[in-house]
Amino acid sequence: MDDQTTMMALKKQVSRFRDERNWLKDDTPKNLAISISVEAAELLEHFQWKTDQQIRELVKDSVKKNQVSDELADVLIYCLGFSDVLDIDISEAIERKLRKNAEKYPVMKIPLTAGL
Repeated sequence: MDDQTTMMALKKQVSRFRDERNWLKDDTPKNLAISISVEAAELLEHFQWKTDQQIRELVKDSVKKNQVSDELADVLIYCLGFSDVLDIDISEAIERKLRKNAEKYPVMKIPLTAGL
């Protein structure tokens, strides 16, 4: 996978993987939303009870970083499946949400003080 892979291409790969296994019947919005939450919790487990410094050290270990990466991928795979089942264009949804967030949280220009 190169850095030019689009969301649509990933969504198609996830859908093809699902369809080859005849899993669409189980991929209901409810089941997928639950699965997203479960996988997000599994991602959180890697950081539970750790300080920020411990986490920085943890991700220096390639095995641990790969485990975290796998959990993140699981979250995103379920998100892509969810978007497929509900026919949501993820790129459009993200761009729309970023525009909303930009209005809600405008860039604050903080003047530099003479003491800095």
